[in-house]
Amino acid sequence: MKAIQPPAPPFGRLLTAMVTPFSADGALDLPLAARLAAHLVNQGSDGLVVCGTTGESPTLSWAEQHALFATVKGALAGRAKLIAGSGSNCTAEAVEATREAAALGADGALVVVPYYNKPPQEGLEAHFRAVAAAAPELPLMLYNIPGRTGTSLEAATVARLLDCPNVVSFKAASGSTEEVSALRACCGDRLAIYCGDDALTLPMLAVGAVGVVSVASHLAGPQISALIRAFFEGDQARARALHEQLLPLCKALFCTTNPIPVKAALELCGWPVGAPRLPLLSANAAVRQRLSETLAALRPT
Repeated sequence: MKAIQPPAPPFGRLLTAMVTPFSADGALDLPLAARLAAHLVNQGSDGLVVCGTTGESPTLSWAEQHALFATVKGALAGRAKLIAGSGSNCTAEAVEATREAAALGADGALVVVPYYNKPPQEGLEAHFRAVAAAAPELPLMLYNIPGRTGTSLEAATVARLLDCPNVVSFKAASGSTEEVSALRACCGDRLAIYCGDDALTLPMLAVGAVGVVSVASHLAGPQISALIRAFFEGDQARARALHEQLLPLCKALFCTTNPIPVKAALELCGWPVGAPRLPLLSANAAVRQRLSETLAALRPT
């Protein structure tokens, strides 16, 4: 099968949704964040999403988020993109956070659908237009995750937002490949769609995604990079084999609320990233055992 020529991805193909490291007393561990960021790039990440869902943004103060952006930006040293989580269910807060991300040198911003207050589509469109206008030079990734937000950004609404020049990408985390197909039908190649569910990386690539925002890449960056490369080179058998190899890890990392499992898995691999902040908890013994067995099976013998 010949190689596939996809649209150029604005942030690269493999983006890691990075965890936020905490010390034993619950404070930010910025030196560890810098080391982890550099490690993830060495393992194949083209960019890092900082202060997203996996980064526990709901429990971080704005000052902590800004410190993380600056720390990770310095650690990347131009080798990869920094995509800053700047969403909020308050439009004024999202506007200010996105402006600040741009001022701190982010290469893009991840802007989640407003959660809890469940705006109608017209409200969602107005919200994202306000954010886009606040930082017109900063490329935006719209983030649809209805399982957490309580509402879904429709493809037709996204298509209308494409008249904002900096609305360039979309993280599809509805758990369905149909979302990618609907976006492709409305937006075509004008929108770079990223898979937002590790287990669906290959299926979403097959229907038009350009890459993935991954949690599993904390632990299997080279394999996920190889899967994406094999797909675009037309080696479907290799891509499928890697998908099947990675699937148990993808499932284990979401056996309970993210980022509980990935933080436990990193601890098992020697990265003392600390427990999640309340109301999330550390992984229990059963989750840790499943992760330990899954990681052992993934390692080369």
